[in-house]
Amino acid sequence: MSLQSKLESGKFAVSCEFGPLKGTDTHEIQENIEVLKGKVDAANVTDQQSSVMRLCSLVTSALCVQGGLEPIFQMTCRDRNRIALQSDLLGAWVMGIKNVLALTGDLPDLGDHPQAKGVFDLDSVTLLQAITRLNEGFDMAGNELTGKPTFFAGAVVKVDSDTEASAELQIAKMQKKIAAGAKFIQTQAVYDPKTFEKFMERVEKFKVKVPVMAGIIPLKSAGSARFMNANVAGIRVPDALIEKMDAVAKEDRAKTGIQIAAELIKKMKPMCQGVHIMAIGWEKRVPEIMAEAGL
Repeated sequence: MSLQSKLESGKFAVSCEFGPLKGTDTHEIQENIEVLKGKVDAANVTDQQSSVMRLCSLVTSALCVQGGLEPIFQMTCRDRNRIALQSDLLGAWVMGIKNVLALTGDLPDLGDHPQAKGVFDLDSVTLLQAITRLNEGFDMAGNELTGKPTFFAGAVVKVDSDTEASAELQIAKMQKKIAAGAKFIQTQAVYDPKTFEKFMERVEKFKVKVPVMAGIIPLKSAGSARFMNANVAGIRVPDALIEKMDAVAKEDRAKTGIQIAAELIKKMKPMCQGVHIMAIGWEKRVPEIMAEAGL
């Protein structure tokens, strides 16, 4: 069952994420595909994540299709104008890629080529509009296509907000993305089920009717948790979880991190229609996290 059919039928779905490597060696990609296929419903393939140059998401997504793992082709607006974005979308469809996640993208100066110039001809909302238009059989200039895709498009939303106004703004952004054509939502990492519950209550209040998949990043250490709190907007790891990771011996950190991720999944599962596990180097442990969570 595809990700689209699973979410549209109301069933609980699991996606994960892995990033292409810097170079042409695809052995690790192939290994991840073998580990993940048959376990997750789909895998996000990141697009130059954190503005670091890597093998392109399009080719890596095509390798997933060839290997029997359904990809979610991530597209950022940082590096390509609307001509290139639409062209890559058509190419993705021809290669059997059905799912797209629309992102604005990080600024170039955050990555390993800080001298690069950002394009940002489109943003996540206008990219979703472009995908919708392609699905209708036309490009952004109104030209009719010879053969059209039927992409299942998704978007990202931030759950954790510092103020009530910020929380309402996130819902407003989410509504814009849905109006532009997003059919599913993946959230940034959530570490507090109560915060997620409040977010889902707001979603219900605003009559947002698309499947929401809760984001999970397994903790690897107290240091990594503190780093995310200090440097990653929209992610807040509670002090209690940091203290828990601090208290365990180094050899037990992985086990504890997996247990915390599994507990979060168990608590949030009744509130949403899926989870998105961003393992960040622990891709081969995703099945272990799923088993611990009873998925």
